[in-house]
Amino acid sequence: MALAAGMEDMMSAIAWHPTDLGSTHPVAPRRPRLVVIDGAGQGGRAAAVAEPALRITRRGRLVLLVMATLALATVLGLRGLGGAGAAEPAHTVSVTGGQTLSEIAATELPSMSISDGIVAIQLANDLSTAQVRAGQQLVIPAG
Repeated sequence: MALAAGMEDMMSAIAWHPTDLGSTHPVAPRRPRLVVIDGAGQGGRAAAVAEPALRITRRGRLVLLVMATLALATVLGLRGLGGAGAAEPAHTVSVTGGQTLSEIAATELPSMSISDGIVAIQLANDLSTAQVRAGQQLVIPAG
């Protein structure tokens, strides 16, 4: 009888899985958890710590990093554009008879090359060509 009681104790310690009972759904492996052992307060029993509700994968961290970088670049880019235009206001000039756009660019934008000055004036005035006429008002961009 004592032998039979010992066998019952051994049999009760055998682990079983739901797949042993004919279940077709596999059981997902459990991740190891941090266990805090407090020998004095709980009599040597272990208390399991709850898992965090949200886990961010490697791909998720990469996506967050790219989004943060793009947001920062956008903010810095817009800030840079706003500061450049506010530093020096643009002014206008009136074209005199026989004056060319290259002459105006050389006179009004001496810090730029003539070709860059022409392009800057064309962009500021929405001009499709380099032709100007006497009396025309041109906006000279800050340069």
